[in-house]
Amino acid sequence: MNPFELHPKRIKGNYYPLTQLALKCYDKYEVDPYTKTRIILMNGTEFESVWFYHQFARHCSNNDLRRDIADIRRVEQQQQKRIGSLKPIDETILETTLSYEQLAVDLTAILAQREKNPAVRDQLNFALLEDFDHLYRFTDLLEMEEGQNYRKLIGNYTEIMPGRPTVAEHRNPVDDIRKPVNFMLADPLTKINVSTIIAAEQQTMNYYMNVAGFYHSDKGRRLFSEIAMIEEQHVSGYESLKDTNMTWLESMLNHEYNECYLYYSCYCDESNANVKKVWERHFNDELVHLQRAAELLAKYEGKNYREVILNPDFPQLLTFRDNKKYIREVLKNIRLTAQMETYTSVSNLAENNTFNLYQNLVLKNPDEAPSHLVIDEYIRKNGEDLRFETAAHPEKALQDRKTDNVTIGRVKNG
Repeated sequence: MNPFELHPKRIKGNYYPLTQLALKCYDKYEVDPYTKTRIILMNGTEFESVWFYHQFARHCSNNDLRRDIADIRRVEQQQQKRIGSLKPIDETILETTLSYEQLAVDLTAILAQREKNPAVRDQLNFALLEDFDHLYRFTDLLEMEEGQNYRKLIGNYTEIMPGRPTVAEHRNPVDDIRKPVNFMLADPLTKINVSTIIAAEQQTMNYYMNVAGFYHSDKGRRLFSEIAMIEEQHVSGYESLKDTNMTWLESMLNHEYNECYLYYSCYCDESNANVKKVWERHFNDELVHLQRAAELLAKYEGKNYREVILNPDFPQLLTFRDNKKYIREVLKNIRLTAQMETYTSVSNLAENNTFNLYQNLVLKNPDEAPSHLVIDEYIRKNGEDLRFETAAHPEKALQDRKTDNVTIGRVKNG
């Protein structure tokens, strides 16, 4: 399917009336967990679009073009509001958080398995180890503070057990920057994977930064703040993969193409009839935006869309599914850390390496880390941590459920 050749329905006035910004909410117990992850993904995709257009406008001196940008941006903003309204009012901050981390885990695993660029795949697998650990810690906090059964919220799709311990994830910012990908030469799926994961991780970072101050316990506030730092590291790593040589209008075209691809993927993958209608309507909106972006590219830069998107047919669509087997393989690399643009075992690091120096500054005593204290308290109260495992943890050092390991992936020979 080439979205440039489709004929979207032109809606009179283009904008949504206020009465259509609040939609029917899903039932948090009845809806498929992957419906919730799709909603979070598209909320983040729309935020990325709105934020991109604001940045574009701030770097553009042509008011006619800025008016075009503002016009598209308004609809993108309305779409984000509609998606956000699908979340029910009885879903707590922490319950929503489990869906955020389920999205981070399974989306990253799905993208990594289809990624052909080794550098992009390595970054996806590296961050996957960390998001997997976040899901484990937030799940233990959920049962400890709200008595909620996580299986009702995330189903059986995703295992709950430690990844690279969060205490081992705090790195110097210089070690989270990767080499940019040339989008003109990249496989179509690579461009989509990079754009998609940036939006998803950015949404998670923003959510945690915003809700940390509203959470009802000091323990939870501290955990959200700590993990928000790690999510910022993930955003830094992913966004550094983006092609820096694109013009603003070329980037605009890529943004709109990615939105079309994701909405169509969500529409094809969706099991909830009400939500499926939302994806269908928004896909139509994005087709209009995509074709306007192509017109603006031709008008201001004299370029045809095929000069930017060489193969416009949609590649393999995004489908959410169980990734347990793949994640277990990735967990075998739990001792890796980042070193500039590469990855290495912490055992290979010199004592004065940037990782060790940064750890000594922000986390001199790992026993005081909020991420450790949550698990430590759960173990003290219940005798062992909370997990959902289909088999023993693939890393022997993390099979002990009565101790939270704070050395593996953080100290030499840990």
